[in-house]
Amino acid sequence: MSAIAVNQFAQCITCHAWSPDHSMVAFCPNNNEVHIYRLSQDKWEKVHVLEKHDQIVSGIDWSPRSNRIVTASHDRNSYVWNLEGSEWVPTLVILRLNRAALCVQWSPKENKFAVGSGAKTVCICYYEQENNWWVSKLIRKRHDSSVTSVAWHPNNILLATTSADGKCRIFSTFIKGVDTKDSRTGPSSDSKFGEQIVQLDLSFSWAFGVKWSPSGNTLAYVGHNSMIYFVDEIGPSPLAQNVAFRDLPLRDVLFVSERMVIGVGYDCNPMVFAADERGIWSFIRFLGERKTISSGSKYGSQFSEAFGKLYGQSKHGLSNDAVEPSRSRGGIHDNCINCILPFRLSEISTVMRFSTSGLDGKVVIWDLENQADLSEYL
Repeated sequence: MSAIAVNQFAQCITCHAWSPDHSMVAFCPNNNEVHIYRLSQDKWEKVHVLEKHDQIVSGIDWSPRSNRIVTASHDRNSYVWNLEGSEWVPTLVILRLNRAALCVQWSPKENKFAVGSGAKTVCICYYEQENNWWVSKLIRKRHDSSVTSVAWHPNNILLATTSADGKCRIFSTFIKGVDTKDSRTGPSSDSKFGEQIVQLDLSFSWAFGVKWSPSGNTLAYVGHNSMIYFVDEIGPSPLAQNVAFRDLPLRDVLFVSERMVIGVGYDCNPMVFAADERGIWSFIRFLGERKTISSGSKYGSQFSEAFGKLYGQSKHGLSNDAVEPSRSRGGIHDNCINCILPFRLSEISTVMRFSTSGLDGKVVIWDLENQADLSEYL
């Protein structure tokens, strides 16, 4: 079994984040609070409760270098939390939103963070030294629905977004006085703030979860139609691949190396995707154990077979007889996994351990080191 730690923190978790040394975890237990637990003598102890938001906290990110926490909430606000002594002190960020903030992520240099919202906008927030506050610039009139996920390119300038309008977009976030000109390389070299670099119309359903590969050469995102999309050579003529699978849709993805991606979602079990020597991506296997469902569950079997035919046959040319038998969704997680984060990197920046959290209230740490069949992709 690849899961090395299973922690039941709450009845439901909307998002989680790790401290820089991974000794503490912050998560939202499906309310307006953020709970911070510290590992002490093999036991998790609650050490802080961040109480400032009025509604569910939908996004948390903990910066690894500056040790700051940023939170985003359905109350349309975002806070940057700084540890002063033994207390976390919040600073309000004026987002100017009229709908919920749905996701948030620090940029690689930690001088900016992006907030996706239900207002069809993305807020790029940065610190103004003169006024001692965080301000935001908005990317407007580009999305046709809620922005469900954001991901920063390693160059600190490009930002990828997914939306409930089914599209993935890439924008330039260059801010004069915050970013340096030497960081503008590739397709963003001459782009101004908010300029759309490319729009990807690969999905015909809601799009969730987007990530860049460690080098920034490949982009992966997922759709609610049980498909995952891989895009290379971002620019005017990107190269795109899509992989259809027969199980339930994914909600989030993580590159563990240039050639391997972990996807998590409604199937309650991490899925492994990998690229061969030619760069062709495919589904490899589920990471966790799965139990075979009993033959007495007739309705569940018929439903799963129909689901497999709908999403799997057209892409792979399979006959109806080739549909796999129904399997239970059981495993380590008991409900949808909605968040996946790196936990430990190797010397070559490969993610050897990662963590997942979900609607079952668990935070699970997974290990890839002893997976012999996956070693060639790491």
